[in-house]
Amino acid sequence: MNAPLPKAPFNWVAIFALVFLPIVAVIAIPLYAYHHDFSLAAWISMFVLLGVSSLGITAGYHRLWAHRAYEASLPLKIILMIMGTFAVQNSILYWGSGHRTHHRHVDDIEKDPYSINNGFWYAHMGWMLRDYPSAEPDFKNAPDLLNDKLVMFQHKYYVPLVIIVHTGILLPIGWAVGDLWGVLLLGGLMRLILSHHVTFFINSLCHMWGKRPYTDENTARDNFWLAIATWGEGYHNYHHIFQYDYRNGVKWWQYDPTKWLIWSCSKLGLAKNLRRIPSFNIKKAELAMKFKYAEQDLEVHGLNVSDDISSAKARIAQEYDAFTQTLNDWAKLKEQEIQAKKTAVAEKIHQMDEKLKIEFQLVEQRLGHHRQTLTTLMRSIKKAPVSQ
Repeated sequence: MNAPLPKAPFNWVAIFALVFLPIVAVIAIPLYAYHHDFSLAAWISMFVLLGVSSLGITAGYHRLWAHRAYEASLPLKIILMIMGTFAVQNSILYWGSGHRTHHRHVDDIEKDPYSINNGFWYAHMGWMLRDYPSAEPDFKNAPDLLNDKLVMFQHKYYVPLVIIVHTGILLPIGWAVGDLWGVLLLGGLMRLILSHHVTFFINSLCHMWGKRPYTDENTARDNFWLAIATWGEGYHNYHHIFQYDYRNGVKWWQYDPTKWLIWSCSKLGLAKNLRRIPSFNIKKAELAMKFKYAEQDLEVHGLNVSDDISSAKARIAQEYDAFTQTLNDWAKLKEQEIQAKKTAVAEKIHQMDEKLKIEFQLVEQRLGHHRQTLTTLMRSIKKAPVSQ
């Protein structure tokens, strides 16, 4: 059972934004729909502007400023700053610093600003409704943000910028489509509420619901359905072990529009130095977890001490030893590559590169063999009877 949360004063600004505004929406939107109805343009504005504000958080606040997963040109940074300001989730400095604290102290009920171990509602939005000590801003972990002129400009003038951005976006759209109040209510108020909770799902549901294919050292989960709701942020287990990758969805089939946006910007010359975790490191984490889950299954099925189970356990141990040797071989090859590039002439480097390509192909083959063997073992384990 979790320890009770300390008493803390109410954060009335957050209560206004997260509690009062939804109450207004529940009353005002049905009344307006009953008396005037909403235009199609107003509904379209809600969905389009939801994407604008949400991507401002995921591509801007999160992957650019909080994690430095890529570099953006000044025009792109200004656009992402405006989009993020439109989401009304505090300044880049406050958001980015708090998120770095979350990664450093994930799941710690006292140090993680929105630890899921304090309960769903606390992680989702409760941590903002009171001035809890864990959520107090401490910008010591963000010297790069403190030295970013655009970030500091937004932080200093955050409230005026929120007003200017909303006025500059909503009023022209409402005037252009001839439904000012419809756009204000749907594209403004309703969109803001949805944008908030889309982000909050990452802190709450993404730490409760899904799979952990890369690490089980924290509560973060990968979930395809949450990835759809959160603009690609739902592959949270991957993100918590490889937080500096500009991608969250690394498989070709994984839905990650934030990744696609950043990649597209790089092709247009607006972004560069997109950071990617080497595929070998990803495979290493995946395979290590598969071995771990196989051993856990053996603990369950191993209650029936049969020759098949004992043999499977021995084979898993052998495969893991072979896997470890593969990693050691790869590490030695990379070290040889580094040393070669430091000391050898161009021709020798070329020869070494060709050799490394061949050796790495062998490593890949061994990894494929380990993966296939492990899959076969898992199938046989799951078919084994469990003693009562």
